[in-house]
Amino acid sequence: MTDFDRDRASANHANPTKLVVLSGPSGVGKSTVLRELLARFPDQLRLSVSATTRAPRPGEKNGVDYYFLTPDEFAKRREAGEFLECCEVFGRGHWYGTLLGEVTPSRNDKKWVILDIDVDGAEKVRAKFPEVPTIFLRPSSEEELERRLRARGTESEAAIQRRLEVARRELARANQYTYQVVNDTVERAVEEIGTILARLGVVGP
Repeated sequence: MTDFDRDRASANHANPTKLVVLSGPSGVGKSTVLRELLARFPDQLRLSVSATTRAPRPGEKNGVDYYFLTPDEFAKRREAGEFLECCEVFGRGHWYGTLLGEVTPSRNDKKWVILDIDVDGAEKVRAKFPEVPTIFLRPSSEEELERRLRARGTESEAAIQRRLEVARRELARANQYTYQVVNDTVERAVEEIGTILARLGVVGP
């Protein structure tokens, strides 16, 4: 059996959940890469919609961008075991998580579900589903990541430094992932991830 065949067998048989994890530090360009992947494989991939306790930003819609829950609602559902994974992000009091109901239907769905989650969330998913393929999207350098964060022009210096510190901790754990992809250009990163997904049998040629 070739490596190609082994990867496909692992994805299709040992991983009945039909989940793929994508992680990467803030500012690495995950949202752009995900948007391009979903546009390229609309019949084979869908993005898991996360739940959060933060308020909607202008233009965001409940159930499309996030499931916006009150802190009490989130806590009750967490205590009831309704999350595949969840955590408090950046120490700001905002919780994010993946509801089991968002990914469970994928067992009977031809589409695979991509989870856009952080390294702690990915670790929790791996603990429950060890065969889930995981991809870490990394910047070409820490300097490039800082440049992208500053180019947003939306956060204070303290917030940028906090995100960079979190990014350093996440990059230190990149080896926990099945695959690592450098996002030096969106086109190349999407092409490489597409090749990985095709090799796993997640998407067609």
